[in-house]
Amino acid sequence: MEGTLNCLNVHLPKRGSERNKTRAGKCCFDDRSDLFSNCLLLFMKRVVFSERCLDYSYFGHVEDPERVRRAYEILKSRGYEFLEPEHASQDDLLRAHSKVWIERVKRGGFFDGDTPGGSDIYEYASLSAGGAIVAAREPAFSLMRPPGHHAGRSGRALGAPTLGFCYLNNMAVAVKCLNKPTLILDIDGHHGNGTEEIFQGDPNVKVISLHRVGIYPGTGYESEGNCLNFPFFTPPGEELYLRTLDKALNHVDMKEVEVVAVSAGFDCHNGDLASLGLSSNCFREIGKKVQALGRHTFGVLEGGYDGEHVGEDLDRFLNELPG
Repeated sequence: MEGTLNCLNVHLPKRGSERNKTRAGKCCFDDRSDLFSNCLLLFMKRVVFSERCLDYSYFGHVEDPERVRRAYEILKSRGYEFLEPEHASQDDLLRAHSKVWIERVKRGGFFDGDTPGGSDIYEYASLSAGGAIVAAREPAFSLMRPPGHHAGRSGRALGAPTLGFCYLNNMAVAVKCLNKPTLILDIDGHHGNGTEEIFQGDPNVKVISLHRVGIYPGTGYESEGNCLNFPFFTPPGEELYLRTLDKALNHVDMKEVEVVAVSAGFDCHNGDLASLGLSSNCFREIGKKVQALGRHTFGVLEGGYDGEHVGEDLDRFLNELPG
């Protein structure tokens, strides 16, 4: 496909870049603290976005373009730099998905009631996966749709009833492309069953997920190996949530981690689809905790279905990363 990414080479970005809506450069994997600080500062104000991700919709569906459009407008008004994604190549996608599944997404059509698809869904899904690769390299945050963390290696993951609005696992593709010791922190209100399935048993990756149980996808009740699940049966509120996040992060030896990758779903905002009772201010505290890890950090959008909340939550999260 034209404009596909080569996702393996990473270098330190040049300081003082004036790019706006430019192609992404490269970024660092250097363990010197000043270079990590530089990467985090860049992440704070760099967002991967293309208006092409707004071009598909399904009548009455909660995963609609407005959730991302409004978030983009908020971030644009606050001085963020926007980078253009490129489509992930088939080789990129094969790192996380089976060839059979990639061909199924290419064919398009109907997938399930949650995940309607369409004839050109591969174009949007591969662009969203490519956005995650760009975010991983820069580092930056990918504000693209469709989301991805429910998509397993060959579609539905761990017995989930549907694909949950996801076609390709953006986070998994990006992490596989970087091929560095990585901590994936999934803060979406739903369990990232696809991400767990893809990375289960991978010695190079640790996965932490804080999420509701008793709702879709019906997984994530227990931890297994390198995948650490911290389930809530009811919305915990901010104090308990942040204590649980501290507990989760304490399970990880950060000396073994070079990259922190955040699957940021904002449907855990109070009143959203998988509410955990969190406010925008809570995402500021989450950002502080991620910043304190001191690693090359990037993020991708998962859920969050109120664009106003997504924009405000994301702004607070990103602005805390440099400390």
